[in-house]
Amino acid sequence: MSSLVAGALPNPAVSNTARTGTNTAISLGLIAFVFFYFSTNGKMHHMDYTYRIADALLHGDLGLTAQPPSWLNEAVPFAGKYYSAFPLGAVLSLLPVALLKEAKLIEVFPGRVIGAVIAGMCVYFFFQLSAVADVSLVKRALFSLYPVFGTWTWCNLGFGGAWQVALGFALLGEVMALYFTLVRPKPWLAGACFALAFGNRTELVLTLPLFFYFWAGRPRLFGPGAGRLAFEALRRNWQTIASFLVLPVVLGFCTLGYNLARFGSPFDFGYAHIPGVLQEPWYRHGLFSLQAIPWNAYKMLFEGFTDIPHFPYLRAHGFGASILLASPLLFLLFREDGKYRAVCWSAIGLLTLVLWLHGNPGGWQFSYRYAMILLPWMFLLLLTNGPRRLTTTEATLASASFALNGLATYQFLWTEQIQP
Repeated sequence: MSSLVAGALPNPAVSNTARTGTNTAISLGLIAFVFFYFSTNGKMHHMDYTYRIADALLHGDLGLTAQPPSWLNEAVPFAGKYYSAFPLGAVLSLLPVALLKEAKLIEVFPGRVIGAVIAGMCVYFFFQLSAVADVSLVKRALFSLYPVFGTWTWCNLGFGGAWQVALGFALLGEVMALYFTLVRPKPWLAGACFALAFGNRTELVLTLPLFFYFWAGRPRLFGPGAGRLAFEALRRNWQTIASFLVLPVVLGFCTLGYNLARFGSPFDFGYAHIPGVLQEPWYRHGLFSLQAIPWNAYKMLFEGFTDIPHFPYLRAHGFGASILLASPLLFLLFREDGKYRAVCWSAIGLLTLVLWLHGNPGGWQFSYRYAMILLPWMFLLLLTNGPRRLTTTEATLASASFALNGLATYQFLWTEQIQP
């Protein structure tokens, strides 16, 4: 199937199969867009840091000249202006939305609509990415809906604030980069998608060597002569890898210049300049520290739900809950098979370590919102480490995941049951 999506269409039957897959992907994406829009409300759309900076950028400013409203308490005052601690890529992602404001087509940040667009596009590309596995159409469709509606993505992206939208763009960029790498190889376009991903979540740059591995033809990395073979594979494919790197490198240098122009250092993203942030108890050892690992690990893997004496009998905490309890399908990650097992676990391990080093596990959220960036790699594992057809176990765990995240979305976004 991957060769079909890549454009190798040797006969009409294959062409019909490719069209069927594309039509299914479009249908699922549209359904996801509509369902996500009406099931969420973007209640935090007023937390629009990146949108305001994108609007300022259109007028030639890197920051705001007027003091932002009081609820934007993470605006960074520096040298007479107010800046955002978000990386440049997160601001550039919202330039199209700022242009709509400039054209007077919108007035306020449309976080709900943006969240729905991201959700629909993610489902579309997850379905297209699922062509890497020889699995049934039903399984492809169900698993493609899962990363958005069977995980904490549904509720957190549904908040519609700048933090959640940046994570959504990172998730979308990752799955698109993997699609244009593994299914329909286009190095320049894959690099652009990777730039979207790490431009919104800087830690994703750690996965760059894994994309090199894919573009080098997945050379053998262990055993006698493995190093020489890997070097030869990189040398043979250097033009392809260079094409992939063009836009990420450009964005990387622009980000360093952006930081230098704002704070006088290319490596200063501004987070430490947020008023009072370094006095918060979770940052007493710094923004990143080994001491933060136990708390993050507990929030991500072990914290449970609260039981209540009336329907629906469960209520999530507002500051974290185990991703395994929030999304039981993840228990199947530990099956032994999987075409991309080593590379996926490498990505998950690297990114999780960085997330756990951060002093704050994510603040107000359902489950562990930062783990959204792990989902494309988890998706590849889940899709490839099981049988071709959907099993009863998979269907049961997926149904529980959809139900739990639907409940959390309802409780967080449409009721007053869960409060800070």
